[in-house]
Amino acid sequence: MTPHGYEPSLRAGERRESHSPVATRQVTRFRLFSAQDVFGLRRSAQQAAVALALDRQDQVRLATALSELGRDRVGCHDLEVAFGLDAADRPTALVVTFSWSGGPPPAADTLDLVAKLVQVDHEDGTAVSRVVITQPLPADGGRAHERHARLTEALHDGTRTTEADYLRAQTRDLIATLEETRAQREELRRLNEELEETNRGVLALYSELTQELETTNSGVLALHSELEEKRLQLQQASESKTRFWTNISHELRTPVNSVVALSRLLLAPSSPALTREQREQVDLIASSGHALLALVNDLLDVAKAEAGHLEIHPQPVDLRLLVTHQSRLLLSSHGREGVSLLTPELERQPALVTDETLLVRILRNVLSNALKFTERGEVRLDITADPEPTAPSVLFTVTDTGVGIPPDELDRVFEAFYQVRGPHQSKRPGTGLGLPYARTLTELLGGSLTLTSQVGSGTQVRIRLPDLGHVYTKEPDAGRTSRDR
Repeated sequence: MTPHGYEPSLRAGERRESHSPVATRQVTRFRLFSAQDVFGLRRSAQQAAVALALDRQDQVRLATALSELGRDRVGCHDLEVAFGLDAADRPTALVVTFSWSGGPPPAADTLDLVAKLVQVDHEDGTAVSRVVITQPLPADGGRAHERHARLTEALHDGTRTTEADYLRAQTRDLIATLEETRAQREELRRLNEELEETNRGVLALYSELTQELETTNSGVLALHSELEEKRLQLQQASESKTRFWTNISHELRTPVNSVVALSRLLLAPSSPALTREQREQVDLIASSGHALLALVNDLLDVAKAEAGHLEIHPQPVDLRLLVTHQSRLLLSSHGREGVSLLTPELERQPALVTDETLLVRILRNVLSNALKFTERGEVRLDITADPEPTAPSVLFTVTDTGVGIPPDELDRVFEAFYQVRGPHQSKRPGTGLGLPYARTLTELLGGSLTLTSQVGSGTQVRIRLPDLGHVYTKEPDAGRTSRDR
């Protein structure tokens, strides 16, 4: 008998077990005859676990699993227990093999208990039955020969194990397990307290954020209500302004028409002869009346356009005739020495279907504005087909060499009644409706009006008008125009 109380059946040495689920390098094997041998097996398991640097919990698990399985198998014929390491260069597992040649199979509850503690494989054979227990090892335990030497030394310790030693070892394991459990319970209690404190903080933050969000929502609702009220007020003001412009334009048109008609009568050949001074004064009255009538008509059209009541009457436009007529009128009313009005020849004029009356007003306002603020140089009108393939369109470009517009006022010139202030303004009175009116009519025709300018170098206005020939069709019965539906 060995000092452990159980007898080795083979001397310590290297051996590869072909029947084991894991190829092993065997260290030693022992025979088990009695309960006293089981006590030694438990001690050997603890010493092996310590030598292989397993932690405290794995030591207890391995010793308990081997002792329980040994107690279950004691009495079986040729019962042996073999300790070994897997055959890798750096072993990763301790392999303990129970083998016997006769006796009942292991109890199911014993195998269940062992399986909860370690990895276990059971093989019932006709000649030899086996149970193989595999315990993973720490990764930093050294190479194979180092672990093999430590395991050999631990398993050949000469200390004899008695039942009292076994009970004391179990008591120590139980106390250690209880201490570890208590420490884990304390750690769990501490973590629960921290979690509860964190939850209280989260709830407080959530409550605060909820309150702030409700306050913000109340403010947003109040602001939305105020904005809606302001919007209605602005809409009412805009409608009132439109009604005012419409009414005042109608009221002004009648006396202005009377002034123009009476001045024409005074200048007619059938009227009594006037002196030179009287004719000049009547001419001045007629010119002022025409200017005032044009302004009233513009105001009325702006009011109609904003209200959506300005009707569009598209028809094919002869651009050559339109340009010739406009150039003559503008030169007679705005012509000045040192300024040339250049218009295109239009040998191949682009096709355009639009409202000719509104187009005339757009070009008249843009060209008049360019001539008004150009002291020397030229005002050029170019007409080309829009190269963009999206839809048939015509580009009207008016370029002048006038005073230009400061960059910070480029957007404001499209505000109604706004005029760029400066010394050039004193000799060129106006209402500030020209460009806003032109842009309004352009957008009404489905086009766009853009402006670029540089102070001292001049201004360029680009008007893009779509060809409405594919949008409108003739009504055969009334001869009027209507949109395709």
